[in-house]
Amino acid sequence: MTIPSQFDAKAAEGKWYEYWMKHNYFHSEPDHRTPYTIVIPPPNVTGVLHMGHMLNNTIQDVLIRRARLKGFNACWVPGTDHASIATEAKVVAKLKAEGINKNDLTREEFLKHAWEWTDKYGGVILEQLKKLGASCDWDRTKFTMDPDMSASVIKSFVDLYNKGLIYRGYRMVNWDPEAKTTLSDEEVNYEERQGKLYHLRYKIEGSEDYVTVATTRPETILGDTAICINPNDERYAHLKGKNAIVPIANRVIPIIFDEYVDMEFGTGCLKVTPAHDVNDKELGERHNLEIIDIFNDDATLNSFGLQYAGKDRFVVRDEIAKELETLGSLAKTEVHVNKVGTSERTKAVIEPRLSDQWFLKMEGLAKPAIKAVLESEDVKLYPKRFDNTYRHWMENIRDWNISRQLWWGQQIPAYYFGDGKEDFVVAETPADALALAKERTGNQNLTAADLKQDADALDTWFSSWLWPMAVFGGILDPENKDFKYYYPTNDLVTGPDILFFWVARMIVAGYEYTGEKPFTNVYLTGLVRDKQGRKMSKSLGNSPDPLDLIEKFGADGVRTGLLLSASAGNDIMFDEELCSQGKAFANKIWNAFRLIKGWEVSDIEQPDYARMAINWYEAKLNKAIAEIEDHFEKYRISDALMATYKLVWDDFCSWFLEMIKPAYQQPIDRTTYNKAIEMLEANLKLLHPFMPFLTEEIWQYIADRKPEEALIISKWPTLKQADERLIAGFEKASEVISGIRTIRKEKNILRDTIDLKVLNNEGLSGEFDSIIKKLGNVANLDYTPEKVNGALTFRAGSNEYFIPVTGAVDVEGEIAKLTKELEYNKGFLKSVQAKLSNEKFVSNAAEKAVASERQKEADALAKIATIEQSLASLK
Repeated sequence: MTIPSQFDAKAAEGKWYEYWMKHNYFHSEPDHRTPYTIVIPPPNVTGVLHMGHMLNNTIQDVLIRRARLKGFNACWVPGTDHASIATEAKVVAKLKAEGINKNDLTREEFLKHAWEWTDKYGGVILEQLKKLGASCDWDRTKFTMDPDMSASVIKSFVDLYNKGLIYRGYRMVNWDPEAKTTLSDEEVNYEERQGKLYHLRYKIEGSEDYVTVATTRPETILGDTAICINPNDERYAHLKGKNAIVPIANRVIPIIFDEYVDMEFGTGCLKVTPAHDVNDKELGERHNLEIIDIFNDDATLNSFGLQYAGKDRFVVRDEIAKELETLGSLAKTEVHVNKVGTSERTKAVIEPRLSDQWFLKMEGLAKPAIKAVLESEDVKLYPKRFDNTYRHWMENIRDWNISRQLWWGQQIPAYYFGDGKEDFVVAETPADALALAKERTGNQNLTAADLKQDADALDTWFSSWLWPMAVFGGILDPENKDFKYYYPTNDLVTGPDILFFWVARMIVAGYEYTGEKPFTNVYLTGLVRDKQGRKMSKSLGNSPDPLDLIEKFGADGVRTGLLLSASAGNDIMFDEELCSQGKAFANKIWNAFRLIKGWEVSDIEQPDYARMAINWYEAKLNKAIAEIEDHFEKYRISDALMATYKLVWDDFCSWFLEMIKPAYQQPIDRTTYNKAIEMLEANLKLLHPFMPFLTEEIWQYIADRKPEEALIISKWPTLKQADERLIAGFEKASEVISGIRTIRKEKNILRDTIDLKVLNNEGLSGEFDSIIKKLGNVANLDYTPEKVNGALTFRAGSNEYFIPVTGAVDVEGEIAKLTKELEYNKGFLKSVQAKLSNEKFVSNAAEKAVASERQKEADALAKIATIEQSLASLK
């Protein structure tokens, strides 16, 4: 079989992925083996591969391929998330471009468009993962809107409702005016922004007096229903029982008194807008205030906005400030920095809004999940520092707003049969709902047409928190064989940014539905940043296309480049040079393989140096396996790769192959050759999780393999005790070899071979002498009881090594070189001594400068003495 001179990554990737798929190596079914299970963090169905996906899925593939090699029944479940907000926004934009308004469609018509969009774009990212080499069990691919997945979500909702954990409440919620839906608290990001603080004057009814109130949102005065003052604030005691007049609206509102107001903050007066601030809502409830909502669902002003109706809130802010100034109601404005809530999905500024929504009580549900991570450690976070983040969120958890004003997603299974807020039933199917409604009302004449299902959809996270259970049918049929075999799963690899959204909630759901953890280990990756430390984004144009990188460097090169600097939880500064390094590593391995296969093999006696080289490399291999296993156990994936990298590049390619390499045009003995192949195969097994295509390509070139002998399903190297004595012995031998090579270079040694004499102060056994002779080109190596005069010398540890110069060195050339070096140093010494003999310099220069010159003098004198000694030994 002819081996190409270069590794063709593109050809290998297509060939071996197809081969693996053809032979069903990725697929798993329950059997007698121990399962090892990973569920993919499902990417958005309409998404495309980015660098974060690359890192996350490479790590998962490394873990699953290693588990497969270690004999586990490895199952990696892929899938996608329906991503309610993001996908609906894309479908709405597409329809708008076609001149179609969502509001003109029925729910069924809109969902038809959404499914068409999903069918067209939904598989893109999973197909891209195949280019990376992801060995997912594609037969098990799930989508959060699959019928069984949706049925699991609905069953969960009904179950939690029947347990009294889900309720409907009129609450202040986070409103995303771009997506036109509520968001949970965790889906709101707070960022500091510079704005203005407006000081507004409200006239006191029946007088010329006024109170001044400071606000960052002057447009909300149109929803004011009170002015609030602390009852202990003597400045405003005279206003008790009085009313104020809202500027522009000219509405009369009461002045109320409540200790909630901080007397020291601002003017001590607070405008109260119960419809648009959570704290104002609580004040409104205590004082029975009117509630005036001034916004439409897209954050334009409604009819309560008077002449500003239909205009965007930020446009109105500027216009109303000008009108207030004209009316004399704007006392002053000043620059003000405050935290603004923005939508995690659309980046729109959030509006607090009162709305009827569905909530899940979280405090009780969270307790087992807190214990699992922070007390029993049944679930471990890597790195452990994220325990504190987890603790903070879980111990301050709030009820989860799980309803969304969207059509794309699982529709809430609540069915209304009357006009009252409590006139509804919750059931898994319309038929069940009708039966419940008849029971509730006592009206047996009710029909399905009399019921109206809640229009809202469930939060996408309410679907994906069931993911590790639902993908195996564990919600619908907890006794099925797949669920009982694969659950709990083993490892979860994800980003710390969804520790709350997804990871914590999955742990909560796992304990609620099974009494068990959903996974044992959570590996939290860092963010992939550019080499300037900036987060990668389309707007900055600093995020490379992963598929372009694979085209340029090969999948193995990109995987290696990413992982070499991707320690758990730490951001990585991505540089294409890392991928170039990964590609160079692939080429190094390929060339090492070609070197071995290029040797002529003969049934000749095995040299002692080859025997020792094999014994040493086996010891190094065993030590490396132990180190690699330790790194994997501690989820130090980058360190595991680096240990493998050093073993293969330094120990195997740079030392071992050089040790066993036969002389020019000479054959290698069969015993050594077979061992070299055996060691190469062990390396390929260790490398396979990181570089699957290259390793399978070489593995299949080594021998004609049957499908059941493919590398992907071979056996991970057995961990054996490393012979530390051999490893330490070679460390010393390598120092000697380096010493010889240094002297050869520095002293112009002409002969191909030299003699070497050893003053063995350390009492070394000499078992590596054959290696030293081969790699140092030493003809005769002898031990001597005393120093050898007239020889070149160096030290390794406390041993001294001597190379007789007779016939070995270009004496005349070396004398000429040393003489020239001596003259230079004498000239340098003369200039330094002249400066030091100058009393003016010594007296006036800084002490540090004088000391520096004296050190130069000492160094030059020492160098001259050494050169003169070397010259004397040559003459």
